[in-house]
Amino acid sequence: MPEPTTPEPAATREPATQEPATQEPATQEPAATTRAAKPRRRQARGERRIAQLLDAAANVFCTTGYTGASTNAIAREAGVSPGTLYQFFPNKEAIAVELGGRLLQRWRESHGAALAAANLDLPLDQLLDAVLDPLFAFNHENPAFAALVHGPDVPGQITQEFNALHAALITRIEQIVASFLPEAPPAELARTATMIFAIFKAGLDLVLAHEGEERQAYVTELKKVMFRYLAPIVGVCPAGQQAGQRAEEWTDEQHGARRGPHSH
Repeated sequence: MPEPTTPEPAATREPATQEPATQEPATQEPAATTRAAKPRRRQARGERRIAQLLDAAANVFCTTGYTGASTNAIAREAGVSPGTLYQFFPNKEAIAVELGGRLLQRWRESHGAALAAANLDLPLDQLLDAVLDPLFAFNHENPAFAALVHGPDVPGQITQEFNALHAALITRIEQIVASFLPEAPPAELARTATMIFAIFKAGLDLVLAHEGEERQAYVTELKKVMFRYLAPIVGVCPAGQQAGQRAEEWTDEQHGARRGPHSH
């Protein structure tokens, strides 16, 4: 009679080859990473759209001024529907404030670099090149700046920020003048700094009103005026006549450089 078989103990049985149901495939991207990547992509698309709308607004503000601009015109310039524009900006004022803030930041950076301490050790003619050329470039590349900060009916926030930056700029010019005229009273320093900025602003308007060689000619004229005004202050020469003579020589050098060695 055959012997009965004894069941194998449970502890000695081979484990099942099926993987636990909770284990995810090794190649699957973690859910948290997927969720984080999507907002980043949406954010990048949103930033590109905002930049597109601000570029369009800059063009419209330059063409019609702030008062004459409309959200429909900005949307049309950007090639999008008004509904798309309203996803990012509720009205024209919000667009102007955002654009104005970005332009004022660039203005702050360009003036800060131009009036950096390293430039102050340069000879006066080179100093004028180092200070003025970046400022000409900024205003030429950002024509919407003047339309926003100097135009009528612009949002008060833009005006307040510009006035604060303008006051800081005048203070910086006063500090520079004081380094050359340490004995001058505060009223004289303030007056001199205000005059320097006024001369630059008046000349800038003439520069921006012209193109090509005529624009460069006005740049040279403005630098010549600035040289003659500043030379006695910074001690380039003891008399105004000598300063004027050096300005004429420098102007001739500037014209000669543009004409080239074989020009007549």
